[in-house]
Amino acid sequence: MEPSKANPRPIVVVTEGGPHIWAIINAIADRLGPVSVVLETPESKKQLLLGRARRQGWVSAVGQLGTMVLTRLGKRFFASHAARLIVDQKLQTEPKLGQKTINVPSANAPECLQAITDLQPGVVLLAGCRLLSRQTLAKMPCPVLNYHAGIAPKYRGMNGGYWALALGDAQNFGTTVHLVDAGVDTGGVLKQARGRPEPGDTISSYALRQAAFSRDICFEALSDALAGKLATSDPDLPSKQWYHPTIWFYLWTGVTKRVW
Repeated sequence: MEPSKANPRPIVVVTEGGPHIWAIINAIADRLGPVSVVLETPESKKQLLLGRARRQGWVSAVGQLGTMVLTRLGKRFFASHAARLIVDQKLQTEPKLGQKTINVPSANAPECLQAITDLQPGVVLLAGCRLLSRQTLAKMPCPVLNYHAGIAPKYRGMNGGYWALALGDAQNFGTTVHLVDAGVDTGGVLKQARGRPEPGDTISSYALRQAAFSRDICFEALSDALAGKLATSDPDLPSKQWYHPTIWFYLWTGVTKRVW
């Protein structure tokens, strides 16, 4: 069946981008037809640091920033491992030729809402972007889903895969597609997938590993949304929001538990 017949109303993905997100987007496009991407400008590290400091204090914020810097360096150091993962899992981590992309300053900017309104999508998927404000969410013209790299609600927020491993909960190394509400990964769960890291995986590559085993649930959730048959389920798990680990926790856990 031609994509235009299978998917008469377009799919829009709102994201900051990144290799693991493009792997998801391209997998969706391969199975459901063209996807329009609204690409927001990432929040600056300064803004992120100030926000974390207000919520958690300067000590935690600086410690988390240290891990973020180390993770960025780790992506360079372990680039060959990531390259093998991409090949082994047949991930397409760059935009396809001719990919429709609309640049906006923020997912909450008027330009983003206008772009979505103009496209008249059947569903919007958030994947690695800012939390939508209540005002923006209320104006969305269609169902809004989120791809979350963690098992919700137990591992809401950042680095869900890492936290599951660091806490000895490897059976919950996974991902979630859920409805979006005003909370942080608190919307009704639609689909979940669980997998396992491979030797050589670290916090720098977990997102790619998770994307590899999550392509099916993204396809299934979006297909359900376009068909008007979304159904949520209760995972019966405790709920907690997580952030980046502090640099001292990350190093201690790496040395004592071999979870990097």
